[in-house]
Amino acid sequence: MTSAIVIAGVRSGVGKTTIASGIMGALARRGMRVQPFKAGPDYIDPTYHRVACGVPSRNLDTWLLPHPVVAELFDRAAGAADIAVVEGVMGVFDGHSSLDEDGSTAELAKLLDAPVILIADAGKVARSVAAEVLGYQQFDPDLRIAGVILNGVGSERHLEFCQPQVEATTGLPVVGWLPRRDDLVQPERHLGLIPTVEGTVVNEWYEALNVQIEQTIDLDAIIRIAATAGRPARAGAQVFPADPQPTRATIAVAQDRAFSFYYQDSLDLLTAWGAEIVPFSPLDDAALPEGVGGIYLGGGFPELFAGELSANVGMLTSMREAVDRNIPMYAECGGLMYLGRSLSDLDGKQYPMVGAIPVVSSMEGRRLHLGYREVAASGDGPLLTAGQQVRGHEFHWSVLQEPPDAVSSAYQVVNQDGRPEGFRSGSVWASYIHVHLGSRPGLAKRFVDTCAAAQERSAK
Repeated sequence: MTSAIVIAGVRSGVGKTTIASGIMGALARRGMRVQPFKAGPDYIDPTYHRVACGVPSRNLDTWLLPHPVVAELFDRAAGAADIAVVEGVMGVFDGHSSLDEDGSTAELAKLLDAPVILIADAGKVARSVAAEVLGYQQFDPDLRIAGVILNGVGSERHLEFCQPQVEATTGLPVVGWLPRRDDLVQPERHLGLIPTVEGTVVNEWYEALNVQIEQTIDLDAIIRIAATAGRPARAGAQVFPADPQPTRATIAVAQDRAFSFYYQDSLDLLTAWGAEIVPFSPLDDAALPEGVGGIYLGGGFPELFAGELSANVGMLTSMREAVDRNIPMYAECGGLMYLGRSLSDLDGKQYPMVGAIPVVSSMEGRRLHLGYREVAASGDGPLLTAGQQVRGHEFHWSVLQEPPDAVSSAYQVVNQDGRPEGFRSGSVWASYIHVHLGSRPGLAKRFVDTCAAAQERSAK
């Protein structure tokens, strides 16, 4: 049975990613096989986990995904590991609802039957931090909080004013702490941390972090706590095929500095249902890979690379030719922006793009669009048939010059009064909604089927 631990925070911004990545890396340096996970719909934090552990991190979201699917994905990835380390999302009790635990780190920890290490910010308090930890401990007695890590500790003397009171008040061990160190804080921008694919996270940062973790966090205690994890109930194959499938389609997936937002399990589901995944770069490649049956454009930061994307005329031409040949094209968020007529960079300069859909996206007047969405397909598409519903997530700052209309939209957002969302035009399906292909059975299979049929037609 794989050991498991959940690293949760009292709120956002308490250092979950830094501490979780540091623990993952330190355990991996001990020779342990560490499987990282991230709670919630996050694409950036898992890139830090991957650098720390050397294997892909997996997203587990108890609102996006049915609970049996969460168990399936956890079991598939963690089965061969020595320890699973799950980084939480926001505060431990924050999720989809204001009145229940739906979609929260707490719900995930209980589903996995995994103990929780709670990170508290001691930066501007002393013994008062114990009152906060006590509140979290008592808020949900069914949540198995098993230890505490204090972040932002000013000195050994400061620690002496925090740790004894936490342990005396709650009975929980303080299994470690991190000092205030500016060099361990990663830079952020409008969507959070900067993805490691852009090369901004250097080995020296991880080295310094790992040294600090070894010095001030009791890894042996964390290993002992993780060994108390139970095992989530497994309901058999939910979204992966029960038997191996033959390769039936080649799907080109945009993967570079501008496009890096993909759930690893979504890509694995496509492969499992018969797709050969071929990465390509809209930034650097001169054309699409030859003979593909479909194209998948995920999210990312195309607004930071608008000039380079527009200057790659060969790729823009190749994309337009694929549209003319009715190659299935599925795009999310940044992919939608790239397939539009133009997009602007952060300075407001507009650059021509593919022009497959009537979209002009801009960062001027930008505002945050964030939250879970439940959508119904407006027509038959690469993932869904008309009327089918799926849960997804929206997270972007860019705005569209003209909003979608009901006639050409990809979806209606069910939990927002049915507003039109996204665009469909011929074989192109583009939306701001990010969809995990494990959200409902059949999504990945339908995409592969659609691409296989297109590939067969083009081969004739």
